[in-house]
Amino acid sequence: MSKGAMADQANDTLRRTPLHDLHQEHGGKMVPFAGYEMPVQFEGVKPEHLWTREHAGLFDVSHMGPCFLYLKEGLGQPGAHEKISALIERLVPSAISTLKPGQGRLTVLLNEDGGILDDLIITRMPDASLDGMLYIVVNGAVKHDDWALIREKLAGEAELQTADDRILVALQGPEAEAVLTPHFPEAAELSFMRCAHVQKDGQRYMVSRCGYTGEDGFELLLPNNETGLAYVRNLLGDERVKPIGLGARDSLRLEAGLCLYGHDMDASRTPVEADLQWVIQKSRRERADFPGAEKILKQIAEGPAEKRVGILPLERAPAREGTEIHVDGQLVGMVTSGGFGPSTDSPVAMGYVRADLANPGTKIDLMVRGKARAGEVAALPFVQPNYKR
Repeated sequence: MSKGAMADQANDTLRRTPLHDLHQEHGGKMVPFAGYEMPVQFEGVKPEHLWTREHAGLFDVSHMGPCFLYLKEGLGQPGAHEKISALIERLVPSAISTLKPGQGRLTVLLNEDGGILDDLIITRMPDASLDGMLYIVVNGAVKHDDWALIREKLAGEAELQTADDRILVALQGPEAEAVLTPHFPEAAELSFMRCAHVQKDGQRYMVSRCGYTGEDGFELLLPNNETGLAYVRNLLGDERVKPIGLGARDSLRLEAGLCLYGHDMDASRTPVEADLQWVIQKSRRERADFPGAEKILKQIAEGPAEKRVGILPLERAPAREGTEIHVDGQLVGMVTSGGFGPSTDSPVAMGYVRADLANPGTKIDLMVRGKARAGEVAALPFVQPNYKR
């Protein structure tokens, strides 16, 4: 998601997801977000947040950018995965060629200076007959820019088929597997960042074990028809599941230490500064053949000037985005995301500080409404992840 995604927009320009009517049925409070009319909350941010941590929450993420990238020629042929990987690796610093069938990987789309244009998940299709095809999900607010860049850079060699006209939902929480397996038994066999391509009822479904909350969970790409809607209604009909809005989605990902694009990273930040250098596998570092490689590899070797860190305000006042970070009266950084953590029962935040101040426990001052409030640098995440490895 990007800055200004929730800025005021004329309602007649906003798109609606296939689940819009369902949100209204459940009392969703609708707001503009990433060009869509989306539910910010149903019951309330705190109860929705805590329900997801304890049970299972269903999130509409149909505003995002699912798509399929595939070779123009040779799909399903020997070496097809290596060929499509070589193409997308021109734009990202991660090793896509080493993905096993059905395996996904978080990566970043880079500009020529090594700045982050978006974060995205790239998954190798599980089917041998679809070797040479990748399932990719990009962020909603920048999806059209991402797709245009991919098409421009890979023109004549690969095709990109968008799928943002379908239903994309995330089922997150410790009871997600138990809820989902009666509908998709394949889900129980998946480990974190693995995907199943399910064909039944004459329809195709993508079931991925991943999410944006720190909890175990799944993302489901469903057809935009009565069959797809029926699956969503059946999930919401389970007493263990509640609909969850954007507000709780944000507090959950913040506690989990996960970046929000346009806030915690953007084109002015490299993966090293954003503390995401782990997305660059050893083989890619050795080849040094990704955009901005010289700058990024120098930062890996020598360290960046600034680094993304967790921030723990030591008073009850939250430090929100844009809050200045001071040490000894000097400006040393900025908060990029902040709010109250319902699970930690305390304010939590993320931001950038000078690299020499990035160690957990470093004392800082947070300039909240013009007054210095005590805080300290903290290790991320604020809550332990519950992914199924």
